[in-house]
Amino acid sequence: MKKLLLIKLSSLGDIIFNIPLANVLQKNGYEITWLVSEKGYDVIKDNPAVKNAVLVPIQRWKKRGFSLKNVFEFIKIVSQLRKEKFDIAIDSQGMFKSMQWMFLARAKRKLVFEYSREFSTLAGNEIVKRAPNPNCTTNIIIQYMQFAKYLKLEGTDEIKYTLPPVSSETKAKVDELLQCLDKSKPMVVICPATTWKMKHWKKDNWKAVVEAIKDKCSLVFSGTEKDNDLINYISGGKFLNLAGKTNLKELIEIFSRAALVMSPDSGSAHLARATEIPSIITIFCCTPATMYGPLGDPEKYYSIRGDLKCTPCHRRNCPLTGAEAGLCRTKPAPEEIINIVNKILQNVKQ
Repeated sequence: MKKLLLIKLSSLGDIIFNIPLANVLQKNGYEITWLVSEKGYDVIKDNPAVKNAVLVPIQRWKKRGFSLKNVFEFIKIVSQLRKEKFDIAIDSQGMFKSMQWMFLARAKRKLVFEYSREFSTLAGNEIVKRAPNPNCTTNIIIQYMQFAKYLKLEGTDEIKYTLPPVSSETKAKVDELLQCLDKSKPMVVICPATTWKMKHWKKDNWKAVVEAIKDKCSLVFSGTEKDNDLINYISGGKFLNLAGKTNLKELIEIFSRAALVMSPDSGSAHLARATEIPSIITIFCCTPATMYGPLGDPEKYYSIRGDLKCTPCHRRNCPLTGAEAGLCRTKPAPEEIINIVNKILQNVKQ
């Protein structure tokens, strides 16, 4: 087998978007070491597509600030990578933080995308062209698959997700978390928050959806502890709120038991897609649905956005002012989402 280093440190969504690429690489005889940060480590460690997951503890290093302990950990990772003597390294992150690892790993072939950010293209000795993407119409997974196509590998049209196996301990923990639910109704998980404020759908829209569907399903809310105020507003303090109470592996198991997961464009939506079990409704505000929406059966995976001239702007901060500022966060209307939910729940087999 040829040894390959895949550098994709974060975010959770971007890491999940690279899993189909890893599966194609593995299928074609590559032994993959994945360099990943804390955000996606639990998704990559023990993933069947990956031989080794190497943790770059970026958050821990930032929290400590400058320290000799950070330096020693950094040197240890560099030493570990160099011992592997990689045939190929792929930088799908395309930023300065990934560029340094490309230099330090000393792979024979270093593949980078053309026009990558923060001069990271300079770290490569082979430049990979991106797929045509007029008006952000090419899905990001297809973009990442360009690396496999450049290597002339087989199976690049296959989108296959893999996730780590779920332990009996994790299943038991989830059993305990969900024990209060009415098992006679389909479970619907709502993950209303993400790290970008401009990706957040209007909270009153969420509230309207909850009010309309609450009697047809068992509602579960998920997120981090920081999301509790938003979730309490949307839910009225009712239903099961697991914000801050689950890790990634527990969340995988929860999504695998759900009939439907609803979310803005977030790591939660993409993680739910990777389980390949629940239906998914992803609500897009400022980011392009065609680029980040879940690929697959359109009767199972829905990417919904409002029809505004300014979208998708793909910006963290709205460039507009006055009444038009943040208007994308109010679209689509709740009724559109409610209709889709009703359609999905009607077809659920309990």
